[in-house]
Amino acid sequence: MTVALRFVGSGDAFGSGGRLQTCMHLSGGDGAVLIDCGTSSLIGMKRDRVDPGEVDAVLVSHLHVDHFGGVPFLILDAQFSRRTRPLLIAGPPGVRDRVEAVMELFFPGSLAVQRKFSVEFVELEPRALTRVGPTSVTAFPVVHPSGAPPHALRVEYGDRIIAYSGDTRSGRRASSRQRARRISSCARHTRSTGR
Repeated sequence: MTVALRFVGSGDAFGSGGRLQTCMHLSGGDGAVLIDCGTSSLIGMKRDRVDPGEVDAVLVSHLHVDHFGGVPFLILDAQFSRRTRPLLIAGPPGVRDRVEAVMELFFPGSLAVQRKFSVEFVELEPRALTRVGPTSVTAFPVVHPSGAPPHALRVEYGDRIIAYSGDTRSGRRASSRQRARRISSCARHTRSTGR
């Protein structure tokens, strides 16, 4: 099976360099998953002709809006696009409360609307392998204050493994995950298109 990873957005919360906020689209024969979904993700998906209706699940590394703030927009887009398949959102403890609070803040009354699809939430437990849509995910604690435990994510899709640091800091005693983050971070910020 061919697995593809598209960087829809690789920017920070402030759009530095004109880049959109963090969002990676992971797809293959078994479906599509977003790894983080910053507030500008839906814009990037539509710009890149990535169909939001094909997204089966969203994996959230931590609860800052540049990593999960696009989820309410994704849900409302699905509602207006007449989606019928469930949408699964997986993230740190409190992900459901935070997403629903932001939805209600951005779009008052939106939680009371009856949809033709369900939105399901899964809280990722540290170091536990969890099946999320077509992927298996393991969350690892990192240091990044965000109001809920932040995670680096190990995502298995078919025979491929994606390691994603989310936001964290590294130090002299960097773990193998943090050393991998340095490589990952370089890849995130050197795209030739500048996004």
